[in-house]
Formats: sequence, C-alpha cells, structure tokens
Amino acid sequence: MFTAARKLALCAVTMAAAIGMSLNAQAAGKTLRVGTEPTFAPFEFLNSKAEPVGYDIDIINAIGKAEGVEITVVKMPFDGLIPAMLTSQIDAAISGMTITEERKKKVDFSDPYYDSGLSAVILTANKDKFKKLEDLKNSKICGQIGNTGIDYAKKLSGKVTAFNTHPEAYMELKNHGCDAVMTDKPVNEYFLSQQTDKTYSEINDFAEAAQFGIATKKGSDALKIINSGLQKIKADGTFDKIYNKWFKGAE
Repeated sequence: MFTAARKLALCAVTMAAAIGMSLNAQAAGKTLRVGTEPTFAPFEFLNSKAEPVGYDIDIINAIGKAEGVEITVVKMPFDGLIPAMLTSQIDAAISGMTITEERKKKVDFSDPYYDSGLSAVILTANKDKFKKLEDLKNSKICGQIGNTGIDYAKKLSGKVTAFNTHPEAYMELKNHGCDAVMTDKPVNEYFLSQQTDKTYSEINDFAEAAQFGIATKKGSDALKIINSGLQKIKADGTFDKIYNKWFKGAE
C-alpha cells in the first residue's frame, strides 16, 4: 500500500521520465544548423580538407549524437552569427562565444561549457616593454571583430583595430601594424604552440575570466536539446575526453 509520500515520489519520477521522453521525441530525426567562424583554433578551424574541426566542433557533434540529432555545421563570419540566428538561417552557434549580458538581450545561451580569460600576444622583441596588460595602455592593439578581447582592448587604448579573423590580426602584429593581439587566452596559446620560432610571446597576465556558451534563438527548442545533450556528455565522460584531447597540458 502506497503512502502519500511514496505516491508523491513516484509521481515525480514519472514526470521526470516523461520530460526526458518528450525531449527525445523533439530531437528525434531533427537537424540542427549550427553556425561557426572557423578561424578560432583550437575551438574551430579548418583542416587540410577545409572541414571545420576543433574543440567546439567535437562538443556540438557529441551533443548531437547524445540526443539523436543530426548536426550541420555552417561556416560564417563571427559577426554574422547572431544576425543569422535572429533570421532563422541557423538554429544555434558555437564559436568560442563568451556569455555576456549584452548578447543575452538578443539570444539564449546554453549552460557554460568552457571557462576562459583574455590575454595578449606581443613580439618577443617587446617583452621587456610589455610585462603586464596595463603596459599596453595607449598602444596599438588588434583583435577580431565581435570578440570580447576588442572590448577589453578599448578599455586600455583608443588605438584598437578589429579584423575579420584572428590570422589577420596576428599578421598585422608581425608586420608591426600593432603592438599586441588581444583575445581569448587558449586561442593565443594555441597560436604560439604552432610557431616554430620565437617571434611572438604572451604577456604573463590575463584578464576578465569568462564563460563560453552555445547560443540559440530566443525561445527555441534547440536550447533544451543542447542543454540535455551537454548534461549527458558530461555525465558519461565524453566531455572530459574532448577537453583532454584539445587542452591537456595547455594550462
């Protein structure tokens, strides 16, 4: 014979199962068009076959597999990702996108999937001149359009130039067109790891700890599917395997 407490507990379990089945039903056979700007290694970049690869790509594909959803990755400029969601050209975006209050006015974000911060790469010849980020005050700083590194750079200097991609910003630094490239720390560190000489160095300082999230159009069912999948891959160890693949030993 069930007590009232046991009946309540049974109802709660039944409701949770129903919600889970409902989400799976929503996801079954569904395709999510996910935008990314593939010049943000190691989060997303193009391999030798011009296919998007990287930490973010592995994460979203793992979420799709966990939810039984087909993922179609769409390449586009970073500053076009939110407009593309607003006009339903894509369902979501994963592109090393920092969760900010300003962006949350336009889109919804998944649970955070990466903790980041900002750093600056300089020419090694200037390492005695720039020892802290504050030393870049009034210096020429470059970065990528839409990246939070640009916002922070503007707090330091009125001489900030934003490029469409990070490779363009690094090239500007190499050509002495700016004194530093300000962007997310793991991106700068990955860039440095790919260099064969000592032309560049990272300032031993970082700022503005932040979190990355997967963006979706406000009110979209995609958010529920993505958060559900994210929880599943964290629970079964897939998330940790992907993290270790791209960042183990980098911190």
